[in-house]
Order: sequence, then structure tokens, then C-alpha cells
Amino acid sequence: MTDRVRDAMIPDPQTLEGSASAQEAGEHLREPEVRAVYVCDDGRFVGVITRKTLVREVIAAGLDPRSTTVGEIAEPPHWLLESDVPLDAAFRFLEEHDAERVPVVENDRLVGVLSRSVLRRRLAEDDPPPPLEEL
Repeated sequence: MTDRVRDAMIPDPQTLEGSASAQEAGEHLREPEVRAVYVCDDGRFVGVITRKTLVREVIAAGLDPRSTTVGEIAEPPHWLLESDVPLDAAFRFLEEHDAERVPVVENDRLVGVLSRSVLRRRLAEDDPPPPLEEL
């Protein structure tokens, strides 16, 4: 049986409802390991907020982060993957598009995030070790 994206994705990524404030997104993004906050409305995936999004759409635009909602500034993702895509196809997709992380959806609902570095490690673990050379 072929492994699928759902087998290697990071489940349950950090999400905010579209009505949450840009300030709330900034509070999550303050943590160094958090690179993006995913915006959902009633479970339906809407878009992504990054530090760059906050600077461009809120700070540089002179908006109040407490009254600007993430639904107003969320960027639609460049790419999405379905959870049932085979891992080797997903890896080729990430490499081809030079994507580090791609949201994973099932029926328009965000179920995880596929990370290229995590997937690379996972595929390396699945490869059998090379045979030892005889001297």
C-alpha cells in the first residue's frame, strides 16, 4: 500500500476564525517555530497569514491590528494538496514548485500541513539502506 499525504502531514495546524484580529495572528506568529497561521471559517479553509502578510497588509497600510480581521487580510494559498495524494507525487510537487509547506485539505477543510523537510526525512526513512561495499 502506498503512503499518502495524510500519513506524513503535520495534523491540526494553528488556525484562527476569519473574525479573529490581526493582532491575534501576530501573537501566534511571535513564536519562532510558527511560520503561518491558517484562517478557516466554520472549518472551511480560507487562507494563510504570515509575518510578511501582517507587515504588508496591516502595518504598512496603517491599519489597526486590533480591528483588522484575519479574514480581511488572509492570502489564498498558492497551492493545496488533497490528503489522499501519494507521498512520492506530493514530494515531486513540492520540489517542482520549491514549496516548503503546503496546506492539506479534505473537502475544502484544512486537515494538516505537508512540510518538505518532514517529507524528505520520511521518504529517507522508507528507503532501504544502500548495500555495504565488499572490500
